[in-house]
Amino acid sequence: MAKIALSESNFSVVPEGTHIFQITDVQYKEDFGKLNITMKTREGYTHIERFAFVKSNGEPNEVALGVFSTLAKIALQDFDLDEIDHTDLIGHFIKCEVKHDVQPNKNDPTKTITFSRLGEKAMANGFDDDAPVTLSKPAAAPVAPKATPKSAPAVAPTSPAATAPKKVDLAAILGRK
Repeated sequence: MAKIALSESNFSVVPEGTHIFQITDVQYKEDFGKLNITMKTREGYTHIERFAFVKSNGEPNEVALGVFSTLAKIALQDFDLDEIDHTDLIGHFIKCEVKHDVQPNKNDPTKTITFSRLGEKAMANGFDDDAPVTLSKPAAAPVAPKATPKSAPAVAPTSPAATAPKKVDLAAILGRK
């Protein structure tokens, strides 16, 4: 029988507090309406934010779509977007407040498990972003138009196509078409 060498785990929960994350991967399983956003901090902490756009009864999950929409608009720094391609998020930064939610372990009630939850979200231009940013409003509140941070460098568009936002049909994702 072949032996498989095991590695040591260096997993660590993202500490509570405000962190800047870079979105490093986005996996979307359209058949199941599930989306995973992988984010990393400069220090190497990894967080995966999971969204289920379809409830177990087959109905659209409006809450998940609202939370995802807010996160996407903040990360892309464009509150006028109607739709995106999920891969557009890769490489963008977002500042988030991390809170811990400690729950009893279902397999062993004498132990606990810690979940990292993302709370307030704000725009970030990179890991060294020291520009003042305003934390996002709750999902139910109206979203204000994007404000350009003073520290953001001015970039001249190279073509009209470069200024057009990439789009994905979220209605089709939710099965509304």
